[in-house]
Amino acid sequence: MSRGRIVDGVIAVGVAAALLVAGLSGDHLPTRLDALGYALLVAGGLALAARRRAPVAVLAVTASCAVGYQAVGFAVPVVAYLFAVYAAVRAGHRIAAVVTSVLMLAAVPLAILASRHDWPVGEAFTQSRDVLQLAWLIAAGAAGEALRQAERRADEAERTREETARRRADEERLHIARELHDSLTHQISVIKVQAEVAVHLARKRGEDVPDALLAILDAGREATRELRATLEALRDDDKNPPHGLDDVPDLVRRARTAGLDTRLTIEGRRDDVPAAVERTAYRIVQESLTNVTRHAGAATASVRIDHRPGTLVIRVDDDGTATVDTAPVPGVGLLGMRERVTALGGRLQAAPRSEGGFSVQAELPVDHPA
Repeated sequence: MSRGRIVDGVIAVGVAAALLVAGLSGDHLPTRLDALGYALLVAGGLALAARRRAPVAVLAVTASCAVGYQAVGFAVPVVAYLFAVYAAVRAGHRIAAVVTSVLMLAAVPLAILASRHDWPVGEAFTQSRDVLQLAWLIAAGAAGEALRQAERRADEAERTREETARRRADEERLHIARELHDSLTHQISVIKVQAEVAVHLARKRGEDVPDALLAILDAGREATRELRATLEALRDDDKNPPHGLDDVPDLVRRARTAGLDTRLTIEGRRDDVPAAVERTAYRIVQESLTNVTRHAGAATASVRIDHRPGTLVIRVDDDGTATVDTAPVPGVGLLGMRERVTALGGRLQAAPRSEGGFSVQAELPVDHPA
């Protein structure tokens, strides 16, 4: 149980007890309806326990109880109704509070007249002024409105702080992207171009290309690709939203265009999937298909997306040259996938299959990702 509900319960019990004590100690003529009056006193107070969840309903209940016990003959101040007015105004139901209060100002004197037929009208209105003070009524509404405005300003200030922090993070991300672009992209491109020229000249002269030179060429290409992906991630913003599950079919089509026979299977009912989970799922499929196309020597691949209760499972299989006897060398792409999955509180398995080829399977929590 939340702290707010505990506080509301304590207040409700306290008000109900105070109203009951006031009713028992008050001066009124005993009638057959005294039990009903005591019940209305207690019910009006206990109704305040729901003032946060249903302020308008509590307003109506406390008003009805107040009019009821006044009609029975209990001239007890309508304390519970004042609490209900405060709660309704604080929740933003000002019109309901005003309309109910106007009706109460007319109903309470009539209830007092109904309880004591021998009273003159003037004395009944005087008694109603004692049990429903207009000043206290206005004060309760004003207090509720003041607190509502204070909470609204606090929410606005919090939202402004979040927007400022997000804007600064975006600016810092773009700054890092520019620094990476300026400092690394040019140098890596030069290395890659020089290596390509050296390999081309060696092959043109009929010479053997050194393995070190080929390694430099492959490393330059891989670094260029990873740097491009990093810059793309750093520059992602709301105007260019990151990819998600809806973009996975495009990855499959591109893999087919590259000559890889790729199948996509989607199972289960797709409920609300957090954006972070969608991004990670897309990156896993993207990186897996890229690795299959470049390194696996595979002819076919399958992508399976399974929506399970509380979990999204992504599996990418290929029929490449990997075997269980050859331990896979974890590259940058595989490490990046593992870091993304771990950050969400999921699990990643990447290993050769017993029937040949390689398999990547990720289980991502959907209900409460880390």
